[in-house]
This record gives sequence, C-alpha cells and structure tokens, in this order.
Amino acid sequence: MLASLACIGTASAQLRLPPPLRIVIAGDSTASEYDASRWPRRGWGQELPGWFDASVEVRNRAQSGRSARSFIEQGWVYDVARDLRAGDLLLIQFGHNDEKRDDPARYNEPQQAFALWLRQYLTLARNVGATPVLLTPVARRHFVAGHARDLHGPYAQAVHALAGQERVALVDLGGASLRWLEGLGEDASRDYYLHVPAQNLHDNTHFHQRGAAAIACLVVQGLRARGLVDATRLRRDTDCGIPDDADTVRPGASRVARDGDYRRAQPAPHGGGGTTVAYPLFDDVPDLDLILRRRVLPPGAGIGLHRHTHDEIYYVLSGQGRYVLDGVIYEVGAGDALLTRTGSHHALHQVGEADLVILINYRKK
Repeated sequence: MLASLACIGTASAQLRLPPPLRIVIAGDSTASEYDASRWPRRGWGQELPGWFDASVEVRNRAQSGRSARSFIEQGWVYDVARDLRAGDLLLIQFGHNDEKRDDPARYNEPQQAFALWLRQYLTLARNVGATPVLLTPVARRHFVAGHARDLHGPYAQAVHALAGQERVALVDLGGASLRWLEGLGEDASRDYYLHVPAQNLHDNTHFHQRGAAAIACLVVQGLRARGLVDATRLRRDTDCGIPDDADTVRPGASRVARDGDYRRAQPAPHGGGGTTVAYPLFDDVPDLDLILRRRVLPPGAGIGLHRHTHDEIYYVLSGQGRYVLDGVIYEVGAGDALLTRTGSHHALHQVGEADLVILINYRKK
C-alpha cells in the first residue's frame, strides 16, 4: 500500500513538470553559431540556451550569409525540417541578406518575394504541428544626429504584414533592438557590436558576446510576452531593453555624482567620538525616497549608540570596525553588511590604522 502511494506521488510530481520544449532557429549570421577562434563574435541564437532550464532545448540552425531564399535553395532548411516536432517553436529571422540587391542568389524584393519565401517556413512548421514565430530583422548599429535609425524599413514592414495575414506570432526584434540602441547611445553601443581594434574589426551588424546576450534577452522577452514560453522554464530574468512606452521617460531626472560632490565634514553622529566625513548622496533630490550615505570614520571616530525607528543597512567598503548590535559585539570589515531593524539599537566605531568607510541605506519616513 505504501509503495503504491509512493508511486502515485512520484507520478503526480512528474505530471507537474513542464513538458519538454524545443526551440529551432532558422536565420542568418546575426543568430548563428561561431567557434572559439571567432571570439568575441557570437550570434544571439548561440546565447539563447542560457535563459532556459533543462526543459528547453535550443537547436540553432541559423547560417551566416543566408537570406530567406538561399537558406532554402542551399538545403539548410532540411536540418530545420529534421529537428521540428509537434509543439516546437520555430523562430524565423531573415532580412539582412535579402536586402542585397547586387547578389541575385540572395536578394528578395520585400513586398512580394520576401514574404513568399517566409511563407514556406510557416508551412513547414504547421505541417508538423510546430508553432512558427516571425522575428523582424535585428537592428544594425546606425545613428543619424545622435539617434538610432532603422535600416530594414520595408523588410520589417513585410514581416509585420505577413504575421497579420497569416495570424502568426510576431516578435518585433527590430523595434526592440532599435530602442535598445537608442537607450545605449551612439558611443556606448559600439561595445556591443564587433568593434575590436585589436582584431581590426569595425562591424555594425554582428555582435560582440555582450551584444548577442542582450539581443537574446530581447528575444526571450518577446516570447514570454506572447505566451510562447512560460516563466517557470527560465533561469535568468528578462528585464532588459527599453519598453515601448515614452511615458516612463524623465529626461534629466537621473544623473551621476562624483566623489567630493557631497563631501561634508561632520561631528560623529549620535554622540560618537571624533569627526567623520559624510557624503549624503543625492539628498538634494526632493522626490527621492531613498537615503544613501557614504561615511568615512578616521581613527578614533565612531557612530554613537542609538535606537532605530526604521530599518537600516550598513555596508563596509573598507577598513575595520567594532559593531555593537543589541549589546552584542561584532568585528566587521570590508564586504560585511549590517542590518539593524526597527526597535534595535547599535553603535559602531573604527579600529586599526585605516579609515573605516561604510555605505548607509534606508528609506525616508
């Protein structure tokens, strides 16, 4: 009887596990695989597996230099066909090479030919019960007057139109990556593409590993938003990029403070000994509900005993100190974090020859 119950319990646990999911990628060099000799060049498809747990298998069949047409005519599509099963996702991203007018083996006119070739991938997926997902082509790094500009125009429009006509899931990777570029800015975005002076690389199409990872995150974010991948399968967050929501932008509200901007010599607080140096960071921002203060306690200085009316965290950046929390002594040093809850009392003083430097954080009342 007990053995039967155990078997039932095991079977129930297995039933709760998500069924295996396979994601197959058909695309071009922006998604494809690169070996270690090409480092730091990576495709976004190469980075995609890092987002998923063991219930998801990614088969990246993207091939460098291929258009929607040449991927089929050269036979690469047969690898995709062998991989696809019922319930799988087929991610389809082309456009970069379809735009090349001077290469008749790859070029596709956007309004008719491009959509015609893309439809063949939709049919392939549907015939085996897989779900096709169209992706607009990922953005090239191109700025005009300091703003990111789209270079895929009619090809991205064709993907949008086809998704609507065929009622196919769409991930607007072009739009998401363009907002991501705009958010980074012209100079910072260079680090995410293949700009590697030591290798004489100045490439605004292909990705450095950090850029491939960022784009992979945008892809997973798009799949989640459309209900194609459940959050329970993920082992990384998808909080990346810039949402398509101008109302969240507050230009000028964020800024950087430099060392010394907030420097104030002060008597040690709460009856402590000596003189300290406080850096009450951003205390001039009226609507900020956080207190973040760096405090330097030179030899002999300290923070006196006091009871707390709020939760507060100290983080030791450098030096050594003696922390008294509710009557118990703790020797503390760099890397230690000290939490004092409402109703507790503490004191802290510096020990040794070096300054004790701490960060103090709590919310305004």
